[in-house]
Amino acid sequence: MRRRAAVLAAASATVALAVPAPAQAHGLVGREDLPIPTWLFVWAAATVLVLSFVALATLWPKPRLEGRRGRAVLRVPAALEALAGAAGVGLFVVTVYAGLAGIQNGTANLAPTIVYVVLWVAMPFLSLLLGDVFAAFNPWRAIGRAAGWLTARTGVQSPEPLAYPARLGRWPAAVGIVAFAWLELAYAQRDDPSTLALLALLYAAAMLVGMTLYGVDAWTRNADAFSVAFRTIARLAPLRWADRRVYVRPPLAGATMLDPRAGTLALLAALIGSTTFDGFSQGPLWSDPSGAGPWLTDRFGDLGLGGVAAREAAATVGLVACVLAVAGLYRLGVRGMATVGREHGQGELARRFAHSLIPIAAAYFVAHYFSLLLFGGQALAYLASDPLGEGSDLLGTADATIDYGLISANGIWYVQVAALVVGHVGGLVLAHDRALVVYRRAREATRSQLWMLAVMVAFTTLGLYVLSATA
Repeated sequence: MRRRAAVLAAASATVALAVPAPAQAHGLVGREDLPIPTWLFVWAAATVLVLSFVALATLWPKPRLEGRRGRAVLRVPAALEALAGAAGVGLFVVTVYAGLAGIQNGTANLAPTIVYVVLWVAMPFLSLLLGDVFAAFNPWRAIGRAAGWLTARTGVQSPEPLAYPARLGRWPAAVGIVAFAWLELAYAQRDDPSTLALLALLYAAAMLVGMTLYGVDAWTRNADAFSVAFRTIARLAPLRWADRRVYVRPPLAGATMLDPRAGTLALLAALIGSTTFDGFSQGPLWSDPSGAGPWLTDRFGDLGLGGVAAREAAATVGLVACVLAVAGLYRLGVRGMATVGREHGQGELARRFAHSLIPIAAAYFVAHYFSLLLFGGQALAYLASDPLGEGSDLLGTADATIDYGLISANGIWYVQVAALVVGHVGGLVLAHDRALVVYRRAREATRSQLWMLAVMVAFTTLGLYVLSATA
């Protein structure tokens, strides 16, 4: 087994050596020359994964994470939940108003920063640390629950919600994540405040209609893209919020309770694939004059699309291709696992090991958006004081600036690399723990995870390349 692991690591590292190491890493600021070359980072990361695999095979003979729900340590008052919901609704109203009434400038208006930094970046970071906090602040969930409470108080008889279709599962949420990624990465007017405000209103309206038809909980747990995505990432957190109680559990343990209903793999592939394309689209293979981006743009131009539409179409193809590539890489690993023992089909294994992708999704997110959170988050100081961008100073912080010296560019790179390695080790841990449940013999469980090790090394290599390949 160890010999195979060593051979696999060597092969993966050899492939990694063929990947070019451009001079800059992804982020808001370019990094300086690193003390060691990028390819050495790849070697080190692959080595850490292999050593982790060997340690798990040797020191982790029984499942330790399965079914660990944790113990309750705190009761949350109902009033606090109501206040959090009201705060979420208030922030939603302010964001929409700023987008519609404020200056139509993406950097001076509060709306784009709330959407792209607070919602899309800060909330997953908080979810990873504190659990599913978005559920408390979710504005459309708060409105739906408040409407249900008022209906019950007034004695109005409302029809029972429809049963949520099992065949839909999390597919609506997966489609929603891809749609938001398209807005962020492909749409030309991505930072137009009024456009974002109108889209926010449309999304909230769609969520309210869905909750009216199928119930608040069923809809938010399956079809609300942001709720489902943040709740999925929150499964890695040491805290779990349920029934107005806070539970403490081992990190990663919550992922083992992911129910692999329809669309779950698509959701995880969308989360990983969208961040992959975000980084890849800034690298030379996509953005150089001879890269895939300009080539696709020219092809769509030949079909009659204008310049902006052609670029949007090219980015759409790139985004979908990255999502499909992530799904295909995972399926390849599952196909290899299915050759071990011959007792479990590919479909069963794909569902039962889907939770091992959650740490990878979180790792890609942290690595990709760390610098945006660190620096873009500072913009809230002056944007909150002048949300419309018209020169007001409501909080006295309108003159605040962004401190780009808070951390060095190399420091950001080290955080990104550490996030990728820790995330992929977490994926290995979850996969190994589940294999000990799925397979009858520990030896078969270990053999099956050689394939998952290959997948994790491939994901790590891809992640490091994406980070290092920005133009």
